[in-house]
Amino acid sequence: MKWIIGLALTASAVALIAQQAATPAAPQPAARPAGQSGGQGRGNQLHLIPPPGVVVADADQKALRTAVTRLSGKIDALKGNPHLADVQIFEKAVRYALDGNEFFTQEEVFRGKELLRMGTERADQLARGDAPWTRATGLVVRGYVSRIDGSVQPYGLVVPPTFAPDKPHSWRVDTWFHGRTETLSEVNFLWDRIFNPGQFQPRDTIVLHLYGRFCNASTFAGEADMFEALADVKKNYSVDDNRILVRGFSMGGASAWHIGAHYGTEFAAVAPGAGFAETMEFTGQSRRGIQLTWFEDKLQHLTNATDYAANFFNVPVIAYNGDQDAQKQAADIMAKNMEAEGLTLSRVIGQNIGHAYTPAAIAQINEMVDAIAGRGRDQWPREVRFTTWTLKYNRMRWVVVDGLEKHWDRARVDAVIDGDHTIQAKTSNVSAVTFDFSTGARALNPATKVTVVLDGQALTAGGPLTDGSWTAHFGKSGTKWALADDDSRTLRKRHDLQGPIDDAFFDGFVMVRPTGTPINDAVGNWAKSELDHAVKMWRTQMRGDAPVKDDTAVTDADIASSNLVLWGDPQSNKVLARIADKLPVKWTADSITLGTRKFASATNAPVMIYPNPLNPKKYVVINSGMTMREYAESNNALQVAYLPDYAVVDLTTPPDARWPGKIAAAGFFGENWQLLDNDGK
Repeated sequence: MKWIIGLALTASAVALIAQQAATPAAPQPAARPAGQSGGQGRGNQLHLIPPPGVVVADADQKALRTAVTRLSGKIDALKGNPHLADVQIFEKAVRYALDGNEFFTQEEVFRGKELLRMGTERADQLARGDAPWTRATGLVVRGYVSRIDGSVQPYGLVVPPTFAPDKPHSWRVDTWFHGRTETLSEVNFLWDRIFNPGQFQPRDTIVLHLYGRFCNASTFAGEADMFEALADVKKNYSVDDNRILVRGFSMGGASAWHIGAHYGTEFAAVAPGAGFAETMEFTGQSRRGIQLTWFEDKLQHLTNATDYAANFFNVPVIAYNGDQDAQKQAADIMAKNMEAEGLTLSRVIGQNIGHAYTPAAIAQINEMVDAIAGRGRDQWPREVRFTTWTLKYNRMRWVVVDGLEKHWDRARVDAVIDGDHTIQAKTSNVSAVTFDFSTGARALNPATKVTVVLDGQALTAGGPLTDGSWTAHFGKSGTKWALADDDSRTLRKRHDLQGPIDDAFFDGFVMVRPTGTPINDAVGNWAKSELDHAVKMWRTQMRGDAPVKDDTAVTDADIASSNLVLWGDPQSNKVLARIADKLPVKWTADSITLGTRKFASATNAPVMIYPNPLNPKKYVVINSGMTMREYAESNNALQVAYLPDYAVVDLTTPPDARWPGKIAAAGFFGENWQLLDNDGK
């Protein structure tokens, strides 16, 4: 297989990053990239992906669109079929390539025609009541409908020859993250997955090749893609939950570092090849002394795998790089951070090679990974070490962090089962914790009450059930721990309801368009432009059509099921008007009030995330899509969160490739979603 080296910084990326050296002191972020004069920052200095496609001949355009229309009709007739997404992936792939000018070579036009033929064949088989690909071995492409935006997303499988639907077997699954390929449209992904088995094909293993929503190193919806695709595989195949492994190379190695460090509790092992593990050193910004704003610096703790290195105490990791590969930096820096935690990184290094695997390294990695997979995940270890900086990532095996004293400061839990009825645990920056032993754990003696010693304080909880299951919640008041009851009605930051703004786009959302008259033309025009920009970014970078509704069309079902992204102001957006007096930022025709600070409404607008007052189990977002913009497209290590929980945008500075305008103020809400005097610094 030819590996595409796409993580090295492009010349335009270097220029953009170097421009940050002149960044003024916080809270104002960096100026526009060199050569930009405002607008949406789509000038020649930017390295945008995907690139423009080739010209498709009129006859081919007509043939493709006719075939898409024909297949769409067949899909409409099959609505409700449980395997329909396996057909829709073909139609969407070609439709997106046509509508987005994403045929990058003439060869891909042929591929599009062939994919439509394959999709039509599957549709006809479904119409006859059959789905033979669900029983197939070898290379199989399938799809699922994402809960995030309702889009159809593809994935590829390598199904072992020993698979047979009528022979029960619990399969090992190796998830595989691909490298950076800037022209990896759905057409090209499907084609590759139909004809390319990949370099690693373990025996008696289903290999799940992830699309990851194109080229984002598993951030935002790309992160959720892995779990949605894996859930679909589990629905269709019998999977051994204790033999799921995370693997990838280049950008895929970065994905493996990210997913393994943040979600390690789910997996038996992690095997990243090359890639990157953090932003500042990989992009060279640390070396050049470039300073981020204070809130960008804190947000690095959301995505940097280096900050979660301690979690590999409970998750075996085997890193690979060629000895001449610049991307050995990822394993180097992870080894350094793991060493600081008393851990040693297992590494395989290819000799006399750059950005690729050697045959000897493949054999060595296979032997090591297969041995771990044979043992499987230790779901109930006697000792757990866990670190996090946010409740977004809050679990390791049987330890669940339910509350932090302060987000974006490091939190730790080190817990040990002592004997068969005592848990010894030490915590730092943790205000609530659960010890969760599910059915079948049998780590504790069901005949004895459990003693939990939390930070030296002994607490007695009830005994486990006869099947060994036992769960207890603890909360801290001041320095004292106590058994805690459910506090789901309390407004506080909790798992998947903790911010920052980008967190709203990990789950189902609806963008709500205003239909009323704006407070002023500046706000109205800016909000419309930013909505259009958010929809376009979602389409090009996250490969879906962002759901958009008028404010008058939002239903109770939308409020119950989705995060609402409200555009406009309390005068123009009817949904925002309903909740404006329940938000911590006050917005009137004259001013925007942020604690003791006021900003003129004529020239400013707030962006923020907050629990929806109409349904506090979901978010409401004001005037923001994903906070990464075109600036981040040049390098995957830049595809991170850029804005915190809230900001005030000065509209006198036009939006550009990095910011929605001049950031006049920004900050994080407190642990009870309250405004803090110091903006959460």
